[in-house]
Amino acid sequence: MLEIDPRSAVPLGEQVRLGLRRAIAEGELAVGDPLPPVRQLAGDLGVNLNTVARAYRELEREGLVKAARGRGTVVAALRATAAPARDALRERFRDLLADCKLGGYRKEDVKRLFASEIERSYE
Repeated sequence: MLEIDPRSAVPLGEQVRLGLRRAIAEGELAVGDPLPPVRQLAGDLGVNLNTVARAYRELEREGLVKAARGRGTVVAALRATAAPARDALRERFRDLLADCKLGGYRKEDVKRLFASEIERSYE
């Protein structure tokens, strides 16, 4: 379900948070589905349990998951309560496009990549 790249510039906790967000957005995790216990996921990913706990707290702050004492953490919503503003999304998209351009990707390749990911994500 979730992969972590220890060589990435993205902090491990952020990779966990983003991976779980993506799993929720793509329907891999549905409302009511439990997230793995923090200790288990940390062990599976080979990261500190505080890293996973922090990611879970951030997801809860976004309104995507709910922690229930004794029952663990479950998916609470398919939509974040504090969705990024359009300008913030535009900035993230521009940063991603800059990464593509600096990485040597051609415009046509980027268009194909984005089109295929949009289709996969909105199935």
